Amino acid sequence: MRKDSAGERLYNGVLKENPTFVLMLGMCPTLAVTTSAINGLGMGLTTAVVLALSNLIISLLRNIIPVKVRIPAFIVIIASFVTIVQLLLQAYLPSLNDALGVYIPLIVVNCIILGRAESYAYSNPPIPSLFDGIGMGLGFTVALTCIGAVRELLGTGKAFDIQVMPDSFTPIGIFVLAPGAFFVLAGLTALQNYLKIKGAKNGKDTSKIGSGCSHDCMNCGEKGCAERFYDTDAKEKKED
Repeated sequence: MRKDSAGERLYNGVLKENPTFVLMLGMCPTLAVTTSAINGLGMGLTTAVVLALSNLIISLLRNIIPVKVRIPAFIVIIASFVTIVQLLLQAYLPSLNDALGVYIPLIVVNCIILGRAESYAYSNPPIPSLFDGIGMGLGFTVALTCIGAVRELLGTGKAFDIQVMPDSFTPIGIFVLAPGAFFVLAGLTALQNYLKIKGAKNGKDTSKIGSGCSHDCMNCGEKGCAERFYDTDAKEKKED
């Protein structure tokens, strides 16, 4: 079991292992809902709430949930929080709920939430797990807001629905369409790789900056994504 401080988990989620810019997870909502900064912020915060609460509950129940049925158990817990959040959005933020649409229910199978439940919350104490969820959620929120702000600025000349560009600016409509999401994400990824290469040339450690885990998935073995922070065999023996 790893012992991490709250600050380390927040730093890890926002910068070190940002789910969008570093781990490249949750691409479906990232590309689909970031037509504006407000939509990106709303989707990010909604996911952050579900992620933090589900991490906390899964961690509290980690010694009760059987290993063999942990994934269905995770989905039930996550779906419960998604339902609560969706009902609150329908009641108090109907415009945001309409803008996000089907992507709110799809939070249930978001790989970021399931990934943190499997790799961290299921094997760590409640408080670090809570802050791990908050950190990852904030990192996801920052990423979606940045992508949405760039797309909105270039596509409409506005940011958070406030006119920013001068009247002489001609909006580039493609950035508020589906291809615009790929263009912006590709540009940010290229910038990330440029900074990594430049830092490496200057002798800086840039090993934590990258897109994805960079492991060979077919020959992963016991490293990379296949590595677990808990002893599955020991838990199975305990249940028997």
